[in-house]
Amino acid sequence: MTILVTGATGTVGRRVVAELLQAERHVRALTRNPASAALPGQVEVCKGDLENPESLRAALVGVERLYLFPVAQTAAEVVAMAVESGVRRIVDLSGAGADDETFEDGYHVSERAVEASGLDWTHVRPGEFAGNWLDWAPSIRAERVVRRPYGGALTQPTHEADVAAVAAAVLLQDGHEGHTYTFAGPEALTIAQQAEAIGTALGERVRLEEQDPVTARDQWIADGYPSEVVDWLFGMWAESARDHDPFNEGWAAVIPRLTGRRGRTFAEWAVENVAAFR
Repeated sequence: MTILVTGATGTVGRRVVAELLQAERHVRALTRNPASAALPGQVEVCKGDLENPESLRAALVGVERLYLFPVAQTAAEVVAMAVESGVRRIVDLSGAGADDETFEDGYHVSERAVEASGLDWTHVRPGEFAGNWLDWAPSIRAERVVRRPYGGALTQPTHEADVAAVAAAVLLQDGHEGHTYTFAGPEALTIAQQAEAIGTALGERVRLEEQDPVTARDQWIADGYPSEVVDWLFGMWAESARDHDPFNEGWAAVIPRLTGRRGRTFAEWAVENVAAFR
């Protein structure tokens, strides 16, 4: 059985490849630049770009199961090619906010294409990635400072390795067809507490400078974040900082239930990624 992993050199995709290799499966990896993929030798590396669906035609030959990285603009065409090629199962990377159709290029577009395929499908919907903190690595390296609004907002950071483990589990196991798995890490932490955890990993204090939300919004948009995404995120954080949403035990329980392993903590993520902040 051949499993095609798209986005195979990304933060999650590379880990999906590793999980599948550990399970001793034949993995075909799609990447724009095979020469720089740096994947294990036993991986069959294919050149292709999800933004150019025709480039996937050769990579799909003989594939039974597909891990699909979300590219909303071409999802329907890519899925149609998968059906034509004989793929039987698609596991797509989505997000906890996929039900929100505010964004025309949101996760829901890819999900609808997958559902309409007639194939076995499973949606993998992680919450906020712990790796989002890498966006603040430059200021932490230079000044040991994080500038963010809503320091009291609670989130459940999800380790990318756990996202990959869930995706690999539902690719390999039967019984997940037609299921949507929304999940998150094992603990709820304020943004201030997450900054503290990075400081603990560094062995130095990381200071949180809480920004005015209006100033922060302007800065985020200037940095290239779409305004509707910024407003959506800031709205959630503002509500959480005000009401302190409780820990979502249901979301936290999904990772151990599907993988047989506990979810990794944010402190563990910080230690593993400390070089990015040092």
